[in-house]
Amino acid sequence: MAAELLKIHPQNPEARKINHVVEVLKEGGIIVYPTDTIYGIGCDLMNRKSIERLCHIMNIKPQKLDLSFICNDLSHISEFARRIDTPVFKILKKALPGPFTFILESSSRVPKILDVNKKTVGIRIPDHNIPRTIVAQLQNPLITTSIKDDDHIKAYTTDPEEIYEDFKNAVDIVIDGGIGGNVPSTVVDCTTDELTIIRQGLGDIEQYL
Repeated sequence: MAAELLKIHPQNPEARKINHVVEVLKEGGIIVYPTDTIYGIGCDLMNRKSIERLCHIMNIKPQKLDLSFICNDLSHISEFARRIDTPVFKILKKALPGPFTFILESSSRVPKILDVNKKTVGIRIPDHNIPRTIVAQLQNPLITTSIKDDDHIKAYTTDPEEIYEDFKNAVDIVIDGGIGGNVPSTVVDCTTDELTIIRQGLGDIEQYL
């Protein structure tokens, strides 16, 4: 059955539609959704079968799983990352929500959830009401990766209707939250004494140091 293309207001997500998305996620669904950078694809972090399905869709081996978690706020992060040093926490507090993925040491929960020995985890709190409202309602993070385009010139698809055509036979819902960006998040490694930019994207971490 083809996926549902669901238009949701990006600033004021309709409660009824968010509830519908959350129910689909709880039942093991995969969704495509907008963020403050590019469109992402994800599922409920606590649903093992959904994660396996997501890996299959994106052609990722579970052992090579290197996905990010979409969280709702900083308190959510503490469940999945080890104790965060005060200087790093201050940076996270200033930079989030925002267009960053922070690589942190994973807590003991993460390997148990993913059944993979992951020592680090990528954490995202996007500055976008749709994914954050979904996560708040779901009460679990989304495990997520970016939607990429096969066209090397156009690295990321920005039009939700184009995304729908690409993924309508693979996922359950494609959320139309308007035209997305084409610059991904900035990835910052916080696992050593000095922060390292793994990928420069939309966010400028220098302004928060």
